[in-house]
Amino acid sequence: MTDHHQDHSDLSPEVQAGLERIAETVGALEDPSTGVVLDALDADIEVGFDDSTVYVGVTLGYPCASQQPHWAQRVQAACEPLLQGALAGSEIQFDLFSEIQRTDAGEVPDSLRAVKNIIAVASGKGGVGKSTTAVNLALALAAEGAAVGLLDADIYGPSLPTMLGTEGLRPEVQGGKFFVPIPAQGLQTMSLGYLLTEDTPAVWRGPMASGALNQMLTQTLWGAGSEHGELDYLVVDMPPGTGDIQLTLSQKVALAGAVIVTTPQDLALVDAIKGVEMFRKVSVPVLGIVENMALHTCSKCGHEEPIFGAGGGDRMAADYDTRMLGQLPLAMAIRQQTDGGSPTVAAEPEGKVAALYREIARAAAAQVWLGASDDGMPEIELD
Repeated sequence: MTDHHQDHSDLSPEVQAGLERIAETVGALEDPSTGVVLDALDADIEVGFDDSTVYVGVTLGYPCASQQPHWAQRVQAACEPLLQGALAGSEIQFDLFSEIQRTDAGEVPDSLRAVKNIIAVASGKGGVGKSTTAVNLALALAAEGAAVGLLDADIYGPSLPTMLGTEGLRPEVQGGKFFVPIPAQGLQTMSLGYLLTEDTPAVWRGPMASGALNQMLTQTLWGAGSEHGELDYLVVDMPPGTGDIQLTLSQKVALAGAVIVTTPQDLALVDAIKGVEMFRKVSVPVLGIVENMALHTCSKCGHEEPIFGAGGGDRMAADYDTRMLGQLPLAMAIRQQTDGGSPTVAAEPEGKVAALYREIARAAAAQVWLGASDDGMPEIELD
């Protein structure tokens, strides 16, 4: 429900009518991350007037700090023709805000009460760039203004310390029971890689791996280092496949949703479909699909070619009633930056690929917002 109703009782009827027209005009603008007009979203629109200035504020339910200039331009273009009559000569001042809602999680461990939303990043098979996507998604959410944690749930191949340049660090332990997450590039992080050494690989059976995940998830003091003592999002980098770890996470906590990472290759898409079906069976919303390695650009001539195929992710999103969150290129820089401990969003925050990750992050978070709203998220029906 959109809030158009500010107290304008001290203003003239002409000014009040003009502000109401402006509020209606802003409410008809489409939110690019959801494809839905503001009036149909749980967005607050505030309009005020003072000393020849019309103040317009829009509050969205997902982090969107980078979108202030874009929204300001749109609001200015839409509302400027309405500055006539009693509002003639006025100027518009626009502000964009975000307020992250909490997914209803029911009974949760004390350590997870500080986490508003948990997002799983999963893939049906390995080698599709899932961990790279997870860490850049977390960094992009943080860059958009959210408080974010990142849990490396890939018990058998923890890669988070390498990706964030935190190898060799060990988490502080409080009370002999709780881990304090390790801060890294604006994120609160936890990984089995912080607890093992290269000489002690995780050679465990399924129940042991599930127990390790449960311990890291529930015995980490998430939110301890954030400004307000809580996290807006905890991004969980899942191991590939549809095994014990995925089921354990889905059953232990209420996930806000899952992001499925795939490549356009037919074999990868077949496995990604299994991931969608698994999350549906355990009642976890699929926020959307990220298609990795979608297009390769030759470094010599600039020729672009979809070497792994094209259109597979879009077809899958359409067939399974979810959405394509974004497509990422096959680029050597993405691999080099992540292997070097400074993922793309941190290494080139103003670059083209970082902008793609931020667009994906906003789209995924917007789906979480839709799921937390009164209208709910459309259920995925699989025949």
